[in-house]
Amino acid sequence: MKLKSLALAVATASALAGAAPAFAQPTEQFIPVLSYRTGAYAPNGTPWANGYVDYLKLVNARGGINGVKLTFEECETGYDTARSVECYERLKGKNGGATLVQPLSTGATFAITEKAPVDKIPVVTVGYGRSESADGSVFKWNFPIAGTYWVAADAIIQAIAKKEGGLDKLKGKKIALIYHDSPYGKEPIPLLQERAKLHGFELQLLPVTAPGVEQKATWLQVRQARPDFVLLWGWGVMNSTAIKEAQATGFAREKMYGVWWAGAEPDVKDVGDGAKGYNAVTMQHGAEPQSKLVKDVVAMLHDKNQGTGPKDEVGQVLYMRGAMSAMLGVEGIRAAQDRFGKGKVMTGEQVRWGLENLNLTQAKLDGLGFAGVMRPISTSCSDHMGAAWARIHTWDGKAWKFTSDWLQADEQIIKPLVKSTAAKYAAEKKLTPRTPADCQS
Repeated sequence: MKLKSLALAVATASALAGAAPAFAQPTEQFIPVLSYRTGAYAPNGTPWANGYVDYLKLVNARGGINGVKLTFEECETGYDTARSVECYERLKGKNGGATLVQPLSTGATFAITEKAPVDKIPVVTVGYGRSESADGSVFKWNFPIAGTYWVAADAIIQAIAKKEGGLDKLKGKKIALIYHDSPYGKEPIPLLQERAKLHGFELQLLPVTAPGVEQKATWLQVRQARPDFVLLWGWGVMNSTAIKEAQATGFAREKMYGVWWAGAEPDVKDVGDGAKGYNAVTMQHGAEPQSKLVKDVVAMLHDKNQGTGPKDEVGQVLYMRGAMSAMLGVEGIRAAQDRFGKGKVMTGEQVRWGLENLNLTQAKLDGLGFAGVMRPISTSCSDHMGAAWARIHTWDGKAWKFTSDWLQADEQIIKPLVKSTAAKYAAEKKLTPRTPADCQS
């Protein structure tokens, strides 16, 4: 009797095990999309999200990552830190678990940075976030790939110096920073202060309360101080407002330099000729309507009514930023598959390794459709950024045109700043920097 009961129990258990899909392995790679298509920052957040989602769709249209298809879900954050964290918490465990997260907000990055090591989800911040997180020995789960705000600020100072005839010509000059009064806007300040000390220019700090539609008082200060150059660290409506105020104040747009989030079509199109001469640093790419990537997106998605957003936006600056951001995440997954199993769904931990071991040669980038758009990127345990190149483009009244050669941020200035700031963070959070053995894991 006991033997019969045991046999029945075993048979029942076996049947249940065969029938129950509770422990089935996921077959698709899930990527949460934290986006903002509503609110004050929607005109800038929307094209980024369109480019990001289109690239994920393009990967699927090309056959996936070694056959593994991508699945994604958008969550509207309104560029609000609390809502961004809610979105992250809601999506992180869905569909087998989040592969990685790209918060598209420096404030949200600060908040999610605390959660990622526990959740084992990489935080990819392409051109934003914590500048010191380039130090992978402290920030194991953060990846500010392709550039931080310290790279942007350094490239702008170099560009100004070239225009003036050398870094020594900056001595005695006045440079004003008009910035979004948030963690994002404050990020370039340490780098600019370091450069000011080195070259003897005066740095004037002018915070603007979000969203930045009211800047009369700020530009009154500009008119009184008469800086030689103005740096603009804005987002959304703050950017076009600043350019209009510069026009009204009579400040030459040729003397204005925006960060790469203040150098896209929505920032200047409403100002038109009034923005002519305005400069912005680019995170490698600019508007790239002739790139192979854009041609592939149009042919494989938009021509089949499967694209995201308007077709005529494909290839514009923020659209390209979204596509580039998605590509870097996808290549992290591909690098992980190369080590842990081609054609398999990767865990967040495995993708973290992939992002830390990116080797995007020019040939690889060209093959992905980014020829002429980007330079090679190579990450490591100690370097989670992988490249420090930028260019300047200038609005000619109708379009953005590149007006500088490639500029590389000065590592002799940036590396010590990254190290000291990361060490301070590690001390505050009681973190032990990674060992060489951990770097291999």
